[in-house]
Amino acid sequence: MSRQRLGDLGRALWQKSSSAPLCAGLKIPAFACGGVASSCGAPGEHKCCKQGASSSRAPANVAANPNPHSGAAAGHRHHVVGKLRGEEALAKAGRAFSSTAPQIDHKTYLWARYNEMKRLVHDLIPPGVCNLLNPSTIYANNEVNLDEVDIYGFDYDYTLALYSNSLNEMIYNKARQFLVEHYKYPQGISKYNYIPNFAARGLHYDIQKGLLMKIDAFHYIQMGTVYRGLKPVPDEEVMQLYRGSNHVPLHQVSGFYGKGPKMKQFMDVFSLPEMTLLAAANDYFISNDIEYDPVHLYKDVSDAIAMVHIKGYMYKWIMQDLEKYILRGDETYAVLHRLASHGKKLFLITNSPFSFVDKGMKYMVGKDWRDFFDVVIVQADKPHFFNDCVKPFRRLDSNGDLQWDKIKSLDKGQIYKQGNLVDFLKLTGWRGSKVLYFGDHLYSDLADLMLRHGWRTGAIVPELEVETKVVNTEQYAQSLTWLQALTGLLERMQMYRDAESKKVLQDWLKEREELRAVTKNLFNPQFGSIFRTCHNPTYFSRRLCRFSDLYMASISCLLNYDLSYTFYPRRTPLQHEAPLWMDQLCTGCMKTPFLEEMAHIR
Repeated sequence: MSRQRLGDLGRALWQKSSSAPLCAGLKIPAFACGGVASSCGAPGEHKCCKQGASSSRAPANVAANPNPHSGAAAGHRHHVVGKLRGEEALAKAGRAFSSTAPQIDHKTYLWARYNEMKRLVHDLIPPGVCNLLNPSTIYANNEVNLDEVDIYGFDYDYTLALYSNSLNEMIYNKARQFLVEHYKYPQGISKYNYIPNFAARGLHYDIQKGLLMKIDAFHYIQMGTVYRGLKPVPDEEVMQLYRGSNHVPLHQVSGFYGKGPKMKQFMDVFSLPEMTLLAAANDYFISNDIEYDPVHLYKDVSDAIAMVHIKGYMYKWIMQDLEKYILRGDETYAVLHRLASHGKKLFLITNSPFSFVDKGMKYMVGKDWRDFFDVVIVQADKPHFFNDCVKPFRRLDSNGDLQWDKIKSLDKGQIYKQGNLVDFLKLTGWRGSKVLYFGDHLYSDLADLMLRHGWRTGAIVPELEVETKVVNTEQYAQSLTWLQALTGLLERMQMYRDAESKKVLQDWLKEREELRAVTKNLFNPQFGSIFRTCHNPTYFSRRLCRFSDLYMASISCLLNYDLSYTFYPRRTPLQHEAPLWMDQLCTGCMKTPFLEEMAHIR
């Protein structure tokens, strides 16, 4: 039903738009005529788009000819071609022709078009158009046939094991304690509590300026998303700080693994407490008028966060209360059981220590969890595991103690430590597109595998579940549809440049900015969606498309698809292409195959 409604909506928009003035000769409604019709005149101006918009005549009254397909207008279109040629010649000779149609001022005409468009948007969005997206959908950046995948690999943290938000607060509190007690930072920082929804994954941090911000796929800062401490930086100040532009040069944005000389991109879920602590510490120094070096602050906060992991605090908290911190473990078991029962080979490569992984997997999968896996590698030191061949594999015994025998094969039931991908490929022979590896960190888990080794990759993006719920709300659907319609009006009506028309267009631009703020705030009041900066994809989104063949909210999404299923990416129109097929806009709808039909959907 959802596809039919979208199709009906598109057809209705087109049919309604036929009552809009036509571009003479081209038979394209000005309502839906993009760049081609951008220079169409108002009603009564029988003028082709190609003739430009230089006419100074006022638009004709909209009501004067409600049906441009009939009467004199139709006769004009079909019989005036030869006459037009003669008129063009006369016009070149200096003779002018004027319309006898009723005239109205541009301001009235623009607002009439505005109100007509608003009615269309309001009337043609059916109540059921929301709730189209299923949060359990797997999205494809590249075509992937699961029937050709024989080997499935997994990271552990935030891939096999999903954690509750309370873990972020624990990491923040312990790192803040390290700052005060170990690095001797002011005691006042201890008063800053964790703010759960302040930061978002994929943000950039300007190390030298102490600014947290969102950058789009073209390296432009999204204005309104720049924060110094816990307070937004005015757009004018941002432009001054970056020499009159909101563009950040490529070499400053980040290197291959998300860190450049002046910028750091925070790419995994574990980064949320680090970004929040950076903001809190900056805010304390600014609020108390204390001079400080942002570069040293960044280093100290990063070290404090690292100490939480290195000293094993995070591992200890989770192992002491698995039920509190680990989410949806039964789904992890279901995925592994299904893959193994279909004869697929499974392997695990994680940076976490064996004792931690072992306890978590026993909780989620059972004491015999290792029977599912053909190879298990812990403390792998990714991304170095994937891009160098220095560290050899070592084997751990049943107690987790290191053994020093030379590794000549990677055997089922054994636990291996460190190693490198070159030796892994030699010992297993698992190469190319028959391998599909899942991880949450685009750089550490997926980038090298995609670009250098030709493995298939699947990104785990837990934020998809929350963002899908926002997209499915009526408020978002209405706001976004009207935002797009208003943007189209601005594009088509910009040729009206008299004083009153410019004021109307300025009013529309102001409303457009307000609509952008509304849609942004629905996701995150500070930074918006992790996938969009207004109309452009974010830098994170661009990397997601570059380094992953598939992406999903959790590995349990695999339960919704047959293991011979082929994922096809949407053929989203390029800017010069027309969106011809409405059903291509429906990937992720509730009617996606297997999402309703298969009995084992969660």
